Amino acid sequence: MCQLLGMNCNTPTDATFSFSGFSQRGGVTDHHSDGWGIAFFEGAGVRHFVDHQEASRSPVAELIRRYPIKSQNVIAHIRKATQGAVSLENCHPFVRELWGRYWVFAHNGNLENFYPRLHGHFQPVGQTDSEGAFCWIMQELSKSHATVPSVQELTLTLRELVPQIAKHGTFNFLLSNGQALWAHASNNLYYVIRQYPFKTATLKDEDMQVNFAEQTKPTDRVAVVVTAPLTLDEPWTAFVPGEVMVFKDGALL
Repeated sequence: MCQLLGMNCNTPTDATFSFSGFSQRGGVTDHHSDGWGIAFFEGAGVRHFVDHQEASRSPVAELIRRYPIKSQNVIAHIRKATQGAVSLENCHPFVRELWGRYWVFAHNGNLENFYPRLHGHFQPVGQTDSEGAFCWIMQELSKSHATVPSVQELTLTLRELVPQIAKHGTFNFLLSNGQALWAHASNNLYYVIRQYPFKTATLKDEDMQVNFAEQTKPTDRVAVVVTAPLTLDEPWTAFVPGEVMVFKDGALL
């Protein structure tokens, strides 16, 4: 299956360290070689990069590993194709607009016999079950709320919608509109909160270590969500299967 990486922070933070290890799973430490993508929220805008090449060898991924783009919400994905060709339009994360905000979505898993009725603004460009699920979620959110609701209201609505998709198969996903990061686990998903007192962390997938105490302020806080733990020496917590969780300002709500 695919690999997911999400970051939610209380101050703009770069994802260089986490993405460096994560991208090695695209062809080096794991066999996920059917494309990758990453999206960074910056104010009302989104920097969105996708490539159908392996993440570990992609020149675009090398740019991300070296360029410290700072953001409060980041979603990245490494693809192992189950539905849809290996092509640019099928690379996650996907981006849509709703209520004058960008929404970013990435999915890990496989949905069988999921053919939702889609109409109007939200239509998939590629052939993946993932993009179809994202379009349906956007459609149903737009029907449930006239304008952008609070994070708490959105969480309640998502908790009603997600089981209708999850019954079709494995539905691990990350979703953000720049305000918060929502995550759902059918099986494998973990999170860690990096906050004061900051310590040293060592990547599992690459020979790289960082002392966060040297790069952060005591008020900084970062939540990292990933398919499998990225580091060897941090207290990763497994998601409860079937639960929709939301992170805001680097904290679990």
